[in-house]
Amino acid sequence: MTYEMRAVFWGVLLACVDWGRGQENHTFDGDVRDFAIGDRSVYVVTDDRLYQLNHDFTNVIKRDNPKVVYPKQEAPLSNETYLFKVNILLPFIKNETLIICGTTKCGYCEILDLNEISKSVYSEDIEVGSLDPGDSTIGFIVDVGTNSYIMTGRLQSGVHNACANTDRLLVLRNSLDGQNGGIFSDTGEHVTPYIDARQKEKFQFVDGFQSNSHIYVFLNLPKKRKVRLIWFKSENNKASTLESLNGATLKCCGNMERRELLSSSVIQGPGGLHGQVLWAGVFTDGNTSDPINTMLAIYNISSTRPHLKYDDPDFCYEDCAMSKGTTLNLQPEAVVFQYSSMTSVLAVRHNSWLVFFIGTGDGQLIKLAVDKAYKPACPRVLYKSDDDRRVFPKMHLDPVDRKHVYMALRNQMIRVPMAQCSEHKSLKDCWSAQDPFCGWCESRCSFQDDCLQPSAWISISEDSQQQNMVSYQVEKSSSGEKITLTVKVHLTLNGTGSLTFACNFLNRSGHMCDRTTPAPAFPRCSCLFSSDQLPAGGLNVTVKIRVGKQNLAEKLMLTNCLDITGPPTSALCSQCMTAGCSWSNDACSWTPRSANSDPIQDVCRLSQSGLNYSEPVIFSIEPSVLSFHGRNHALMNGENLDHVIKVRIQGHMNCSLKESPVWNHTGSSLTFHIPGGDKGSVSVCAVLPDGRCLGKATVTYGSSPSCTGLIPSSTWASGKRKIKVQGFHLEFVEGVVHDHAPQTIHTNYSSETLWYHTPLFEHINQAVTSTVSLRVANQTLACSSQLTYHPDPEFTSYTAIKTGNDLRVTIEKRADKLNITTEEILVFGVQEENQDVECVMDTIETSNETDSVICEIKNTHNANINSLRIRVGNFTKTLLPKQAAPSLLIILVLLPIIIVVIVGAVWYSYNKQRKMAAQMNKQLELLECDIRNDIRQGFVDMQTEKCDLIENVGAIPFLDYKHFASRIFFPDGGPVMTSCIKDIGQDAVKVQPDKSCQALSRLIRDQVFLTSFVHALEEQKNFNVKEKCAVASLLTVSLHGDLPYLTQVMEELLRALMDQPSNSQPKLMLRRTESIVEKLLTNWMSICLYGFLRESVGQPLFLLVCALTQQMSKGPVDSVTEKALYTLNEDWLLWQAQDFSPMRLQVLFAVGTDGEVSEPLEVNALDCDTVEQVKEKILLAFKTKFGFPYNTPLQQMHIEYEKNGRFVPLKEVDASSEVLGEVTMLNTLKHYKVPDGASIKVLSKTHPSLSPQSSLKDDQNYSTKYFHLIDPDIDQDQKKNPERKKLKLKEVYLTKLLSTKVAVHSFVENLFRTIWGTPNLKTPPAIKYFFDFLDAQGESKRISDPDVLHIWKTNSLPLRFWVNILKNPQFVFDMEKTPPLDGCLSVIAQAFMDSFSLAEKQLGKHDPTNKLLYAKDISQYKQEVRAYYKQVRDQPPISSSEFKEFLHEESKKHENEFNESAALWELNKYMQRYFNEIKLKLDQNGAPVELKEQLQHVKSLFDSLKSCSWN
Repeated sequence: MTYEMRAVFWGVLLACVDWGRGQENHTFDGDVRDFAIGDRSVYVVTDDRLYQLNHDFTNVIKRDNPKVVYPKQEAPLSNETYLFKVNILLPFIKNETLIICGTTKCGYCEILDLNEISKSVYSEDIEVGSLDPGDSTIGFIVDVGTNSYIMTGRLQSGVHNACANTDRLLVLRNSLDGQNGGIFSDTGEHVTPYIDARQKEKFQFVDGFQSNSHIYVFLNLPKKRKVRLIWFKSENNKASTLESLNGATLKCCGNMERRELLSSSVIQGPGGLHGQVLWAGVFTDGNTSDPINTMLAIYNISSTRPHLKYDDPDFCYEDCAMSKGTTLNLQPEAVVFQYSSMTSVLAVRHNSWLVFFIGTGDGQLIKLAVDKAYKPACPRVLYKSDDDRRVFPKMHLDPVDRKHVYMALRNQMIRVPMAQCSEHKSLKDCWSAQDPFCGWCESRCSFQDDCLQPSAWISISEDSQQQNMVSYQVEKSSSGEKITLTVKVHLTLNGTGSLTFACNFLNRSGHMCDRTTPAPAFPRCSCLFSSDQLPAGGLNVTVKIRVGKQNLAEKLMLTNCLDITGPPTSALCSQCMTAGCSWSNDACSWTPRSANSDPIQDVCRLSQSGLNYSEPVIFSIEPSVLSFHGRNHALMNGENLDHVIKVRIQGHMNCSLKESPVWNHTGSSLTFHIPGGDKGSVSVCAVLPDGRCLGKATVTYGSSPSCTGLIPSSTWASGKRKIKVQGFHLEFVEGVVHDHAPQTIHTNYSSETLWYHTPLFEHINQAVTSTVSLRVANQTLACSSQLTYHPDPEFTSYTAIKTGNDLRVTIEKRADKLNITTEEILVFGVQEENQDVECVMDTIETSNETDSVICEIKNTHNANINSLRIRVGNFTKTLLPKQAAPSLLIILVLLPIIIVVIVGAVWYSYNKQRKMAAQMNKQLELLECDIRNDIRQGFVDMQTEKCDLIENVGAIPFLDYKHFASRIFFPDGGPVMTSCIKDIGQDAVKVQPDKSCQALSRLIRDQVFLTSFVHALEEQKNFNVKEKCAVASLLTVSLHGDLPYLTQVMEELLRALMDQPSNSQPKLMLRRTESIVEKLLTNWMSICLYGFLRESVGQPLFLLVCALTQQMSKGPVDSVTEKALYTLNEDWLLWQAQDFSPMRLQVLFAVGTDGEVSEPLEVNALDCDTVEQVKEKILLAFKTKFGFPYNTPLQQMHIEYEKNGRFVPLKEVDASSEVLGEVTMLNTLKHYKVPDGASIKVLSKTHPSLSPQSSLKDDQNYSTKYFHLIDPDIDQDQKKNPERKKLKLKEVYLTKLLSTKVAVHSFVENLFRTIWGTPNLKTPPAIKYFFDFLDAQGESKRISDPDVLHIWKTNSLPLRFWVNILKNPQFVFDMEKTPPLDGCLSVIAQAFMDSFSLAEKQLGKHDPTNKLLYAKDISQYKQEVRAYYKQVRDQPPISSSEFKEFLHEESKKHENEFNESAALWELNKYMQRYFNEIKLKLDQNGAPVELKEQLQHVKSLFDSLKSCSWN
C-alpha cells in the first residue's frame, strides 16, 4: 500500500515544533567520519582522532589515530595523498571491546577496551576494510552457532601493489583469539569460505545487520543502477552460513524510480503479519534539484523463499564460474515520505506505530509517525541547523534510555530527545501533541515506561490523523422520533479491561438520555433522546466522560441538520460537519447509519461555491526563496486578487496550514507576511470570502542568514559609513539593527554583497563598540564581530599650492584608527561668492601623529579659495587655511622653559623609583617574616595541641534493621525504596499477598526460572547497571524470608559469572558492581553482618565519626565552601583561614512567655564562627549534655547577644555586613565584637521581637552571593584590612592534616582492628562460609595463585561491604554526613583498602597527601590483614546445616519488615518488559513445559489486574 504525497514536503506542525530544545551537543576539531554507541559511551572518529564520550557528551577521552605508513616506504601510485581513515568502528558489547580498523600500512586493526579507549588490548596489520579512502566498507557482529563473528565487506584495494590483496568481497572474521585461526582470521574449519562478485566493479556497501537467524547486507551497484539485498541463514559454521546465499533486487518506487540506496534501518521489535522482518530505506534519483529526489519506503525483507540451489547474477559463493540466475524483485509495502534531500533514517517501533527519524541534507531531523496501515501522520522537525550541513548517513538510538537520537552534522555530534512529553501539562495538551511516545499517566504526560502503573497510560488513537480528542455524530431514526448522539473518544488504553469507561449526557434540565440508550463500550458511547428535545435554536449538551481516573467534559451544540442552509461554500460545509451532520450533494443532512468519519477538510475541500467571485491567479511571489524565519512584506503578483482576504501557506500533506492577512490590494498585486517555517518547499494559495483557496505558487524555506564579519570594522560617530556584511545566506536579510539605535536600517543587496550605512552614535569622546544584528522577519541575529565607533575625524588645517592652473591642497588630520579611504572623503573649495568647487581626491599619506589628505582643484586661475568644506559620511567640517609659522622670538623664549621642565621630570621620576624600590624591599621582608611565623606556628601547634577528644558520646543512634537494609539495597532512595519498607505499625502484621504476587513469588522460588530470568535480563543491551542493581535488591526483598534459598541462587549465579569468557582475568572478578549477582552479594553481606556490625563495629565507628566532628570544630570551617582547617583530606583543607581565637559562651534558653531564661549552658565556639555555625554548636552542646535534642529546630531558632544590659539580635546578614563588590560577607562573632564569656540568649522564631527569616543556604546562588573565610577574587584596598591580604601558602598548613591524623589515630586503629579482629578466635559465620566457598571455587578451577583468592576475598568483603559502611555512616546511624566529614572518611577508607592490597609501591613527594598520610601505618596493617585471612582459613569449617540454621534465624528476626508484594510488583515490570527474552532463555536452558506455563499464567494474572494490592 502506497500513501501518495504530492510534490515537496513542507515541514512540520509548526505550532508544535520544539526543534533544538533539550538537545546536547559536542563540537570536534575535525569532521565526524563515523560514530557508534555503546551501553556507556559514544565513540566518534574524525580524521585525526578517536573520541570516547559519555552519553551526555561529558568526560571526553581522546586517542590519536595512527600515522599513515606505506609499506616499504612506497608512495601512493598517484599524486593523491591518502589520509588515515577508519573504515570499521565496531563496539563488541558482549566482549567489552571496541574493534577499530583503518587504512594504514596494508590495513590495520586494533582492539581497545570498550570502557577506556586509551587501553589497547590487541593490534595487528591486516587488511579488513578497503584501503582506498573513497571506497565503502561494512562490518558488523553476527552470531553463527555459538560463536560471534565479524561480517566484513570491502572492495579490492587499488592504493599500491605492495599489499597482498584478495578478491573476497564478503567474509566472516573471528572476533576472539580463541576461535579457530585466531582473531581476525577468516578461515573456517577446513577452508576459507567467502562471497565474491561476478564482475569487478565498484560496489557501495550501505548497511548490514542480523535479525534473528538471518543476516542481511544491502549494496548499490552503480554501473547497473540497481539496489541489491543479499541474505544468509545463520548455520553452525562459517561455510554453511555463507553457502546459504540468497538475494533480491529492491525496486523503488513505482513509476518514479529511485535506483540508489542512501541509508537504511531495520524496524526492530515484532514485525508485521506472521513475524515479518520490516526494513526501511531512503532511495534517491541523484537529481538534487528534484523536490522529491529522495523517498522513504518500507519493505518486507523476510526470507520466505525455500532454500534451494540459488545462483545470484551478481554474487557467488567461492566459485563464480557457475551459471548466473535471476533475482526476485522486491516492491515496497509503502512509500511513506518524499523529500528533496533525505540522507539518513532510523526506525523505532512503539506499540502499533512505526516512528522514523529522518536526517536531511539541509541539516534537519524530522520525526514521522506511521500507523499500522502505513499511513503517515504529520511530520515534525525535532532539530534544524542554522546552516546547510548534511546529516551523517548513520543515526543511532540511545541504547540505555531509548529516548534520545544521536546524529552527526559535519564536526558536531548532537543528542536529540525523541519527545518532550513532560512539557504537556494536561491530558488535552498531551493528546494534542499527537506523539506516539507520549501518553497521560494519572497526572502527567510521560513516556510509557515512565508510568508507574502501565495500565493507566492513555495515548493517542492508533490511526494517524485526528483533529479532536472527542468527536460526535448525530443521526435521526427513520420514523423521525428519535435522535442518536454518538460520541467517540480518540484514545488508546494500555489496559482496556481494567479501566472504567463511562459517559454522562446533560442538558439544562439534567440527564437527557432514554433508558433504551446502549451501555458505553470504549471508545464510543451513545445517547438516544426524543427529537422534541431539539429546539429550533439548537440544544447545548455537556458530555462528561470518565476514562480510568481521567474526567473529560465536552460542550456540544446540537443543531437540526436540515436548518443548516445557504450557498454551498466550504465554510457552510465545515459548519455542517462540525455540528455532527453529514454533507452530501452540496447540502447538509442527517448522518446516515453507514457514514464514515472522513476528516472535515477532505470532505469540504471539494465543495463548490455559489458566490460569484473571479478566480484568482498567482503569477509570482517575491521573494520565493527565504529564510526559515519567514519574511515581512512579501509581494504576490497575479490577477483577480481584489477579493482575496488572506493567503494560506501549507505543506502537501495537509499539515500545519498557516494563514496571513493581506493589504495593498491593487487587483494585480497584494502584500502579506510569510510566517516562519521549516526548511523545504510549501504551497501558497489565495483565500476568498467563501472559504475556497485558489491559485497555486511555491515558496521555499532555506537556512538562517549568518553574519561572520564587518568590513571595515570601525566607523565615525556621525555615521553614514558604508559597511559590507560578510556571511552566508545574506540575500534573506531585511535590515540591520545596532544595539544603540534600535530602528531598523535599510540594507542593499547586489552581486552577492550586502551593505548598509551606519547610524549616528551621539555624545562619544572615546572608542565604543556597538553590536550589529541582522533583521530577518521578526528575528534579530547577532553578528559574530562588533563595530567600533570612534570620535569623528579631526581635520586641523590645510595649505594650498598653485601648480599651473590647478591648486594642490594638503589637508592635515590627526591620526586615528578609522582607516578612511579617498572614496569616503568629499572636499569642496569655498569661494568668496559661497560657490563650491570640487577638490578631486588624490591620496592619503599616514604617519604616527598627523595624516595628510591631498586633493586638487582643477582650473583655478581666477578662483579665490577662502576655506574648505569637508564631508565624511554625515560629518561635515569647514576648515580655514594654516596660519603663518610663529616668530623666532617666541621659539627662543619657549626653548629654556622646555629644558627646565624635562630636567625636573627626570629628577622627579628618579626619586619616585628609589622610594618604590625601598617600599618593595620592605614588603618582601614582611612577606618572608609572615611565612616564617606561619611555619613556626604550625610546628608549635602540632607539638602542643591536646588530643582531648571526648569519648563519652551518650546513646548511639542506630537505625533499625529495615532502614539500614533499605539504604544498602537502594542507596539512591526513591519511591521503590519507600514502597518496599513497611510503615511503623505494619511490621508486626503479616499480610497475605494477592494471587498474582503469590504466583510470582512461587515462580521465583524455582531456581531454574530465577537463574534463567537473571541471565535473560543481563544479556539485553539496553539493561543497564542501575537496573541490574534494582533487580538484585528487589530479589533480596522478595526472598528475604527465605535466605537459604537466596544464598543457593547467589552461589549458582557466582559460578556462572566465574565461567563467563569475559572473566578471563580472574583478578578483576567482583571488583565492580556490573552484574545482578555482584549487587546480590553486597546485599547478602549486609544482611548477614548486620548483627556483627551493631554489636562490635558500630561503637568504634560512631566514636570515630564523633572524634572527627569534634576535631574539625576546633578550628574554623568555611560556611560557604565547607572547607575545614582540621581535616585529613587536602582537597577540603582551609589553608586560606585567618587568625582565630577560641571562646566560651554562656548560653541562656528562653522558657515561658514572660522573659524567663534557663541556667547558662557553656558552649565552645570560635570568634570566626558565623551565626549559623554558633547555632549548630549550641544545639550539639545541648544534645551532648542532656541526651536529647533541643525542641526548636535550627531554622526556627534565633540568638541574641547581651551588650550593656540589652540584647542585640545576631543574624547571618544584616545592614552592617561587609560587602566586597557584589559579594556579602557572612557575619561572625568577631564582626559583632562578642567577647569571650559573653551571654547568648536563644529564642524561638515566633518570639515577638523577631521577624521571620529563612536560611541563606536555601538561596540557589548562595555560594556566589556570600563568602565567609575565603575572600572573593576582587581587587580591594590592602590598607583597609592588611590581615586579609597576607600571602597564604597551602603547603604551610599541611601539618594540620598530620595533627588531625594524630588526634583521631587511636579511633581509626580501634575501628580497623575491630573489623579484622577475631573475638574468641571466631569470625562471623557468613565470612567463614563465603571465604570457604571462594577457596572451593579456586580449587575447582585449578587456580594455584594464592593472590587470586586473596583478591577475590578482598573484593567480596572489604571492598563490597566495609568500605561502603566506612564512607557512609548515615547508612548505620541516624545522622547527616557533611562534605568535610565525607572527605575525611574517604581518606580513612582508602587507607583501609590499601591495607588489603598486595601491591608494594614506594611513595614519593609527588604522590597525593591522602596516600602519604597513612604510608607508615599500611605495612603494619597489611601484616594484620594477612594474619586475619589466615585465621579465617584455619578455623574449622561451618557445616551446611549450621549455616542454614543461622540464615533461618536471620530471616525470622526480620520477618514482616519488608513489603514483599511491592517488590514482586516491581519485578513483574521487568518480567513483562523482557517476557519474550525470558521465554527464549527458558527454552535454551531446557526448562520443563510446566514452568513455561506457570510463567504465562503469572503474566496473565498481572495483565488482568489494575495493580497489586499492597495491603
